[in-house]
Amino acid sequence: MSDLAGPADSLRYRFLGMSFASPIVLLSGCVGFGEEYTRVEGFSNTDCGGIVLKGTTLAPRLGNPPHRVFETPMGMLNAIGLQNPGTDYVVKQILPTLDFSETRFIANVSGSTIEEYAEVTRRFDDSPIDAIEINISCPNVKEGGVAFGNYPDMSARVVAACRAATRKPLITKLSPNQTDIRENARLCIEAGSDGLSVINTLMGMAIDARTRRPVIGNVQGGLSGPAIKPIALLKVHQVYDVARKHNVPIIGQGGIVNATDAIEFMIAGASAVGVGTSLFYDPMSCKRINTGIAEYLREHKLGNITELIGSLRLG
Repeated sequence: MSDLAGPADSLRYRFLGMSFASPIVLLSGCVGFGEEYTRVEGFSNTDCGGIVLKGTTLAPRLGNPPHRVFETPMGMLNAIGLQNPGTDYVVKQILPTLDFSETRFIANVSGSTIEEYAEVTRRFDDSPIDAIEINISCPNVKEGGVAFGNYPDMSARVVAACRAATRKPLITKLSPNQTDIRENARLCIEAGSDGLSVINTLMGMAIDARTRRPVIGNVQGGLSGPAIKPIALLKVHQVYDVARKHNVPIIGQGGIVNATDAIEFMIAGASAVGVGTSLFYDPMSCKRINTGIAEYLREHKLGNITELIGSLRLG
């Protein structure tokens, strides 16, 4: 496939063998299955390198009871509960409607058991999807609801099962809600992950003081937005120490709203940057971010964004 047209030549590069028009990846859960975001006037798929589709499980899910979303200072709590129409519907009804000539589309695989992860991955393997992201923050029903992503050994078991089910690029989305993200990254890479997404949301809650009840129907939800950026930057830096030894690229994410944010993540070690929460209040932010990154590269006499990756100066 020829390189995709992009906002600027300095922003085009290859990520896990895929042609990216820019380093921006639209994050799972923020743009539906792609078709929702493309309805925004002035949007072009070439504004981003890739789009991660909504988390998909084997069978359809209705998701959690309301309220599902709550705005917090500099952030947002969400507990959607993986509402989705199921893998077969996505593969047979939604993927054929997407324009794969404009950008890369990445499936997001979720499950309640290792077997479900593997089966959803297998069905996406027999589809035109460009790559597969594994959402290991889901609870394992066979282990009493323990989240896969909070325990390195369990994370690696999920990755290994998905690796056996596909030849497509695998990207593992790491949870910040764990003791040692470096160890988790190492084991996921050894189990067959080609790339890493760093980080998923942090767990949080909100309380209505008048009623003394949780605001979120699920009690707790994932915190995203600028409030988590310092934590996300540190986690990217920590994971980069592991990932670079294996030549494994990172999608850095967590509170990116402008070009400076994106540049900081790349300096910390990210090869691509994920934009999510900011799209809810500024759907055209990708254009601004791309323009700002290109201007920074010109100012610092850098020919391509790859020269920024992992360029943090210590000491």
